[in-house]
Amino acid sequence: MSALLWALVALPLGAGVLLLVVGRRADRAAPGVALAVAAAALGLAVTAAFRHPSARAPFLEGLPMRLTVDGLSGLLAVTVTAVTLVVLLFSAAEFGSGEARARFFGLMLLFAGSMLVTVTAATLPVLLMGWEVMGATSWALIGYWWRDPERTSAADTAFLTTRTADLGLYLAAGAALASGGGRNSSLSLDGLARAEEPWLSFITAGVVVAALGKSAQLPFSFWLSKAMRGPSPASALLHSATMVVAGAYLLLRTGPLLDASGWGDDVVAWTGAATAVLLGLVAVAQTDLKQLLAASSCAQIGFMVLAAGAGATTGGTLQLVAHAAAKSLLFLAAGAWLTALGTQQLPALLGAARHHRTVGTAFTVAALSLAGLPPLSLWAAKDVLLAGALERSPWLYAAGLAGALLSAVYSAKALWFVWRPAVARPDARHIPAGAVGPLVLLAFACVALVALAFPPMLDSVDRVLAASGQPAPHVWEFVLSAGLALLAAAAAWGWGARPLPVAARAKSGFADWLGLERAAHALLVAPTMRLARAAAAFDDKVLDRAVDGSASAAVRLARWTDDVVEHSVDGAVGVVAAGTRALGRWARRPQTGQLHQYLAQAVAAFTVLAVVLVLVR
Repeated sequence: MSALLWALVALPLGAGVLLLVVGRRADRAAPGVALAVAAAALGLAVTAAFRHPSARAPFLEGLPMRLTVDGLSGLLAVTVTAVTLVVLLFSAAEFGSGEARARFFGLMLLFAGSMLVTVTAATLPVLLMGWEVMGATSWALIGYWWRDPERTSAADTAFLTTRTADLGLYLAAGAALASGGGRNSSLSLDGLARAEEPWLSFITAGVVVAALGKSAQLPFSFWLSKAMRGPSPASALLHSATMVVAGAYLLLRTGPLLDASGWGDDVVAWTGAATAVLLGLVAVAQTDLKQLLAASSCAQIGFMVLAAGAGATTGGTLQLVAHAAAKSLLFLAAGAWLTALGTQQLPALLGAARHHRTVGTAFTVAALSLAGLPPLSLWAAKDVLLAGALERSPWLYAAGLAGALLSAVYSAKALWFVWRPAVARPDARHIPAGAVGPLVLLAFACVALVALAFPPMLDSVDRVLAASGQPAPHVWEFVLSAGLALLAAAAAWGWGARPLPVAARAKSGFADWLGLERAAHALLVAPTMRLARAAAAFDDKVLDRAVDGSASAAVRLARWTDDVVEHSVDGAVGVVAAGTRALGRWARRPQTGQLHQYLAQAVAAFTVLAVVLVLVR
């Protein structure tokens, strides 16, 4: 059983590293190798989801490396590998032969493998390993076209923002060790909730901050806007089923910890609700399709975070799986249009769906699912998690419903532009047929996954997740959410491209992602840079001058020593040497070599000695 789990994580990791090491020589074979590895990983993930294997290996004394697959991690492993396979299938057709394919496909496999490590980790150290590799490979994928300074700057922004939040996991690990109870048990994810105060609060705070940062929740959401600079397939994988949902998965996994802290569940639930509403408004204000999809990712993941805080594990998991299918499809379609039409600006995409009907139809299915319209998967999944929110607080349910209404608005807005009457596009490129098939598969998933939100499949999901006592939505909740979504979508479609009757300052604030990046620069980056400049000035004007002054004083002391002290010492040494030579000459005079003289000297010496002894007595 353990061999199955080791193979699941080692296969994509090893293949990814191999492609990166071989480099451009493997460009021709890279797509085929990546697809074969992804297909094998999907098969292993499905098997692991049914068998629930666990694996253990020596790591540190008293702290082994542990991986395990249970209901939640099994569903996530299947979702990650399935979306990876579809995205790589699209990439194999869409990525030109002139690109560094081995580097791209190697990074994608390495990224997927690190996500699988994160999903199957049973202890904090193993989770940190996957978490860190995932962050590093996301930086490399966002900055894949590294010759463009804007793309590398965007990759740096995304990496540094998430890296700052990732420090929370180190805080959590340190607090877990300090709480005692044995290294093995204290660092187990299942054992975090058993820590005593104040360590329990430190662990909770660290996990929450790391999860919110990785999932681009408030106040870290702005990094996802920058991440759109990467290739569209990378965006489809990173921002649908892997990196940005890793934080939501961690919160769903550590639900008992949030509940035990007494405050973590409320903070997480309301942060998710606020992100769903505010980033929904940000999405409505966007005129760039990928920026709209990025903001909607933050908002949709906000529902998963809300579910984690409200204890609606089943609803959050269903939302995660359904969102993975819909959002990966939307990003891939946006990438196909960008390649074919050379733009991702909504006003320039007028009629794009009419030019490429199959792509447009698949995009429409995913957008309607994102809007929460029946009978598509996100409509039902959202109601399952909102039932948990309603049980906790009517106000939390109302906030979630407001976020769902905004989902319909920004989804309808995107559809309005791409389905407007077509305009002449003589320079439009052909979308490869091989890139269309994966979109159709994902569109089918958007429809088929709705069955998971209704009995008897919903009961099966509860059993798989071991989530007993989960609240189920009433019929009126399904009707209410569907009705509001239909009304909001119809209003957005009828409004079209007319400017919203909103103050210009508010409109620019939402279009600029609430000014979060500027706030981060003002509150964190600028003070850090000022401190760095002050430290550099102190180094140049104080420390450097002090070192130069010390060196100058040492040189002057050396010269004075050479001129004065050394001359005196030299003279003293000369006097001692002269005296020693004189004594040597006096000592050589009695040394004549004649025996009678030595006898006379001895008699004289003994005589003097005898006189001294007599006088002393």
